[in-house]
Amino acid sequence: MELRQLRYFVAVAEELHFGRAAARLLIAGPSLSQQIKALERDLGVPLFARDRRTVTLTAAGAALLPEVRALLDRADELRRRAQQLSGSEPVRIGYVNWLPPDLTKRTSGVAQLYVDTWVVPSHAQAARVADGSLDLAVCWVRTADLTQQGLVGWLLGADRLYAVSTGTDSSPVRARDIAVLVDDDVTSWASWNSYAEEFARDTGARVVRIHNGAITGPAFFDHVRACTTPVLNSPKGQNTPLPPDLVHRPVIDPQVVWTWSLVWREDEVRATVLAAAHAITRDVGDLGLREKGVWLPGDDPHRPLGD
Repeated sequence: MELRQLRYFVAVAEELHFGRAAARLLIAGPSLSQQIKALERDLGVPLFARDRRTVTLTAAGAALLPEVRALLDRADELRRRAQQLSGSEPVRIGYVNWLPPDLTKRTSGVAQLYVDTWVVPSHAQAARVADGSLDLAVCWVRTADLTQQGLVGWLLGADRLYAVSTGTDSSPVRARDIAVLVDDDVTSWASWNSYAEEFARDTGARVVRIHNGAITGPAFFDHVRACTTPVLNSPKGQNTPLPPDLVHRPVIDPQVVWTWSLVWREDEVRATVLAAAHAITRDVGDLGLREKGVWLPGDDPHRPLGD
């Protein structure tokens, strides 16, 4: 039993609808349902009665709800008390799937950093910074996202994406000759879908629409095997080893780059947060984004002026 599962329980109990609760929690509906089932197994009692149309609290769920709320309040108070005893409140940073390997070294002596373990998509991490749930986040954002949510975004990382193909040919492949996957699950893949669809429009790459979350992982490899063309990888699969029947192929004309921004609130005034942000992004440079033949979305905040 985990505190996050208890928070999920409270959200579903308040919404009495898994879809609305999932949207509120910024997680996918199936994941929320799985976590609630796991909590029910751990507690040994059903918390909700479900049918196709309604969700209601069971007698056990209704009895436990006030106790769970009290426990979560106590956990929050315990965290606040621990922060007071430490002498300084930590700077909370969230991420999607990548952090600089020397993150702790960059902030040593500057701020006490707390890395949040709740891994959610880029758009959700940016929203958590905007609403104050996090102080900083490493995520992919567009200029419009920064403006709408009152955020600042500085360049922190850049991944050159590649294509994955069957066979043994690892030679470069042109962007217009590859496919890119777009998933129907916009809760989990909103950022990637936006990026992928613009990439396809700009380069002529083929869009393959899927509905099984196979942007990354073993199911992604199955899509590669089923496609007649190489398939663009996502940043989540950047360092995943390939099965022996598949190969990496560099993408050219243009090179495809995904950027990682460090974001914080535009109205942030706390010295420790600002010091941490500057320390983390110090000496990052342009990471090759000014090189000829690099593709970035039109609204990428790190796209060189004039491109």
